[in-house]
Amino acid sequence: MSELLNDDVKRHVREVFSGLQHPVQILFFGSKENCNYCNDTCQLLEEVVALSPSINLIVYDLEVDAATAKQYRVDKAPVFVVAAKDGETLTDTGIQYAGIPSGHEFTTLIQDIILVSSRDSGLKETTREFLRAVQKPIHLQVFVTPTCPYCPQAVVLVHQMAMENPGMIRAEGVESMEFQELANRFNISGVPQTMINDGAGTVVGAVPEANLLAEIFRFRIFNIGLILTSFRNFLNYPMNFTLARWMS
Repeated sequence: MSELLNDDVKRHVREVFSGLQHPVQILFFGSKENCNYCNDTCQLLEEVVALSPSINLIVYDLEVDAATAKQYRVDKAPVFVVAAKDGETLTDTGIQYAGIPSGHEFTTLIQDIILVSSRDSGLKETTREFLRAVQKPIHLQVFVTPTCPYCPQAVVLVHQMAMENPGMIRAEGVESMEFQELANRFNISGVPQTMINDGAGTVVGAVPEANLLAEIFRFRIFNIGLILTSFRNFLNYPMNFTLARWMS
């Protein structure tokens, strides 16, 4: 079987991975049924994991390991989850990717590993406070294609958001061409496009974190008490609406 990564890419990724701070666990979910890219996705992950001792890979079958898939909220294949690993303990970060991260999306895979290894979302403090106050489940799906240069930015942003509250936020990059039925269901005509809670909300394009947060705010899923503890930051946050309008 020929390798997917050439020597130059491997050399570059090794250099990037030399700065990883904490161990990362990748959980891959494949299927023997109707999964054209499962083998290639698994092979790509194996080649990436081999480039650093700080990264590990576990391979699951979506049907055989249904309980584990349910635990990590995985409902299709191929999907991989990027989790934090501390000794024998795995922590779900809410970060998922459906499909093979090829083309520009290879960058997303590498950035996700660096992000989880750092244990820091890198978001603004006010954004972190809002996301930690989410009290109801929210599912963010960013539809992408391998040829889209702006898509990694959109996917990594939702992954950053999931890290702040993985118990409530699941963030998923979705390769549109592999999951055409899902893309058609949401009428995806351009990428990147972020769907919130199965199409209840949407954001088109790679937008700043404040813009995406503003769309999430429409669902009123935040703990008002927690938000008001940082009232001054809230008033200074660059949103395009006021507190009165949000609470009306």
